[in-house]
Amino acid sequence: MPADFTLPLGLRNRDPLFRPEKMPQLEGYELSLLEDCENAYRFTAVVSVEKVIPIIRDFARYLTDEAFFILEYYPEETLVPLPTDEENQPTPEVYYSPYAPTAEILGLIKPYIERLVHDGFVGFGLANNRLGLEMFYSEEKVLTFFTDNHLRLCHFFRKHNLPFHTDLVLPTDFSHDHLALVGFARHELPADLAKLPAIDLDAVNFCQQLVDLLDMYPVEEGISFFLTRKEQEEIGQMLGSQEIFDGEEEVEFGSLLLNWSDFVTECEEGFDGDLEEYRLGLKIRDLIQFVMDAATPELRAKIEKIVEEPDAGFRRILVDRRKRIDCGDTQDAAQQPFWYQGVVRHQGVDLRRDLIRSGWFAR
Repeated sequence: MPADFTLPLGLRNRDPLFRPEKMPQLEGYELSLLEDCENAYRFTAVVSVEKVIPIIRDFARYLTDEAFFILEYYPEETLVPLPTDEENQPTPEVYYSPYAPTAEILGLIKPYIERLVHDGFVGFGLANNRLGLEMFYSEEKVLTFFTDNHLRLCHFFRKHNLPFHTDLVLPTDFSHDHLALVGFARHELPADLAKLPAIDLDAVNFCQQLVDLLDMYPVEEGISFFLTRKEQEEIGQMLGSQEIFDGEEEVEFGSLLLNWSDFVTECEEGFDGDLEEYRLGLKIRDLIQFVMDAATPELRAKIEKIVEEPDAGFRRILVDRRKRIDCGDTQDAAQQPFWYQGVVRHQGVDLRRDLIRSGWFAR
């Protein structure tokens, strides 16, 4: 690689055919329109490691008042299989923090950010769905941005001397190894990291500290989507004064979509909550439907596509569909939305107990 480009410690090229003079690793970015998302773009950027933290801090200014932090890592210590063993490859878990002042998040992650950048088994980012903005630095050590204001991002990259490339070369275009910081000798580490004890260089430990510090929660791998600021504003106007879950604070619509997907996944694996908690899960789908019914045809079609997979998954696990799960039998179950027709097959002890007490199985 050229002398002016440096990868983080956690990613090492091992391609024996790699020749920097023939296919140099250069800084730069590329962009593309997001599928099924009008006027929204995905930017991919490759930068030398010394620029990563300044770029993240500078981008955070666009998040104005608040944001949430994204963390991707491997919570359990596992023996990573050989690259050829695709079937048994471990997968990282993803955690989100609640929304908080952006400056507060930056202050809390400051002692950890150099470790996050360099460790080869960690990815992290910042986002604000209401602003239609997200940044993520992956374990592949590539920066990804999502935005509905591509001109602002193009200006941002020019400011950081990152040129546009029509055929960007990524570090992962070559055979490579991911390396953990805890495996490096002291003299191989940056000065600030070399001072830390081994336990603080272990991603399992310092990422768990971040999860606790930011009160982060796991996010199941599932639906993927991007809502622009215009769409968020449109949805906000629809919801208006609608109360969610009996007077709790208003929940962001993007979070509701993720919550519905998570609820379906939980039900597929076996729902451990009681009947009231189960009905709260169904209320999430009620509110999504409320937005779909009030939305423009274009936005409705987009939301339908987002929930298509979890909806299909929920349909597959419903049994006793001739009965209603809400209250009473004044209406035929077939006239209710599908999520109220029947109940999930894999019922935990609490849900089954409440169903018995409510007379569900006696109907």
